[in-house]
Amino acid sequence: MESLAIQCQGPIVRISELSRTSGVPTATIKYYLRERLLHEGRLTSATQAQYDGTHVARLRLIRALLGPAGLSVVKARQVLDAVDDAEAPSNELLGIAHGTLVDPADPDRDLSRAEQILHRWGWRVSPEDRDGRAALQDALEGIDAAGFDLPEEVLDGYARAMLDVATTEIDHLPTESPAAAVRYVVLGTVLNEPLLLALRRLAEQHVSTLRFGAG
Repeated sequence: MESLAIQCQGPIVRISELSRTSGVPTATIKYYLRERLLHEGRLTSATQAQYDGTHVARLRLIRALLGPAGLSVVKARQVLDAVDDAEAPSNELLGIAHGTLVDPADPDRDLSRAEQILHRWGWRVSPEDRDGRAALQDALEGIDAAGFDLPEEVLDGYARAMLDVATTEIDHLPTESPAAAVRYVVLGTVLNEPLLLALRRLAEQHVSTLRFGAG
């Protein structure tokens, strides 16, 4: 993912210039300002403000969260507030980013099945991440409901493969700013999942050809 650390060559004096530079309509920029997604510019008069490269970068992040990531304004604001409060990429910051991408779990739901599996794997997942556990349990219960037999060793194999994927992704996590880290995690999660599925199908064709022949 590209960095959000954009160096501004000079102030963008008017909001119309910010619009031209960022490609975001003026009315949309004003909406982001009202919704507290975009930080205010420096007032130079009662009707004008100066904007700079930080506003261009922020607009790109906002558009990414509301566009490809598909977040609501409320969830996007949660992510952006976390970015503003963070001094560096952190486990908590990435947890907030991930939390916006899954449905909230029922607070009274028994998630012991998912917890036992994670414990067996030795995965260090935050106790507060009930949403992630619920997503795992939903998937497992859906498999059961369909009457599909998923052997334990296959599930364990999936876990090992996902650890490799996660390690590769975290190894490439941008560290220059919280905003860059959040953009990488949120967009990487949303945009890379179709890529992972496509690669899985192609890999299965490859392995099947090796094992059973071209026919």
